[in-house]
Amino acid sequence: MPDTQIKICGLSTPETLDAAVDAGASHVGFVHFEKSPRHLSLEAAAKLRRRVPENVKLVLVTVAMQPEQLARAYDVIRPDVIQFHGSETPEWVALVRQTIKGVEAWRSFGLRDAGTLERARVFEGKADRLLFDAPAKALPGGNGVTAQWELLEAWQPFMPWALAGGLTPDNVGEAIRRTKAPLVDASSGLESAPGEKSVDLIRAFCDAVRAA
Repeated sequence: MPDTQIKICGLSTPETLDAAVDAGASHVGFVHFEKSPRHLSLEAAAKLRRRVPENVKLVLVTVAMQPEQLARAYDVIRPDVIQFHGSETPEWVALVRQTIKGVEAWRSFGLRDAGTLERARVFEGKADRLLFDAPAKALPGGNGVTAQWELLEAWQPFMPWALAGGLTPDNVGEAIRRTKAPLVDASSGLESAPGEKSVDLIRAFCDAVRAA
């Protein structure tokens, strides 16, 4: 099995971004959604973006953005990946991929039941990756709730995917062993307070992924 890729999401400071890169994250995530404690303004995100090396992919996390807002965010931040965390349709995601050449489009799903996995099939050929998270609560993601791993244990993936939802240094090893996730995505499980990433937890998480 190839090495599991690691996304550290909701980064907002130079120190934590550098820690994620140094610890071996393959992807780093910036959240542009004002209701989130991890929200970054476009200006702050653009400044932080300059610290991301070429070998690490930057993921811009968005929620139901209007086309003109999304276009501006892309122009300012120039992410490698746009992650859609709202109710975006397959047609819209495919259009973004066609319009913005070279950018990956990921679509997030709250993993409620086995039917979620089947409903996600409409994004085959439309998105580059599916991201399965715990079902939305106050926020679409980053709620610290663990996804239902048992739903993924017997699933036969039909496209690239990732696992999110309450992942921590303590449980990510079990999550990888049970689901065989090719990419794991952590955010709130690496925080000392809402929106405040811990350098120590980031390092511990990346170490735990490699150990698994």
